[in-house]
Amino acid sequence: MAAGKSTVAENLARRLDRSVHLRGDIFRKMIVNGAASMGPDLTLEASRQLALRHRLGCQVAERYLEAGFSVVYQDILVGRALEEVAERLHHLSPTIVVLVPKVEVLAQRDRDRAKTGYGEHFPPDVLASVLEHDTPRIGLWIDSSDMSVTEVVELILREFAGTEQLGTANAR
Repeated sequence: MAAGKSTVAENLARRLDRSVHLRGDIFRKMIVNGAASMGPDLTLEASRQLALRHRLGCQVAERYLEAGFSVVYQDILVGRALEEVAERLHHLSPTIVVLVPKVEVLAQRDRDRAKTGYGEHFPPDVLASVLEHDTPRIGLWIDSSDMSVTEVVELILREFAGTEQLGTANAR
């Protein structure tokens, strides 16, 4: 949350031909009744819904790819979830980008925006700890603390120039 996932993903998708910005959070928003609360400590039901959200994101990404689109799949993927999504999409050789701005930058960005994701029970350092200790180091990890959106997108495009399809799952 507040890492710049949506903004970077949207700008990246705009730079690609025939592209889709697939927001993983859309699947949570589709639940009318019974949505579980998401936070640092997930209930069994919240874990099930999060796993469903990730499966749906992968399935939808595959369908768009089959239709000839480049897909920028953006979601919060931390801990084992990042590895599971990478495994689920392995046959597509996805480009994985993880945005990891400094904790103090996350906190400031969260304070500066209209919607807030962090609160006293879920401070940014909790998420940072999960990324540091429990998230596999796969893909390109970018500390975007001192970078503009354009600089982040340019870095991604340079890093993966020449790949057939640039479909990304960014975490954080």
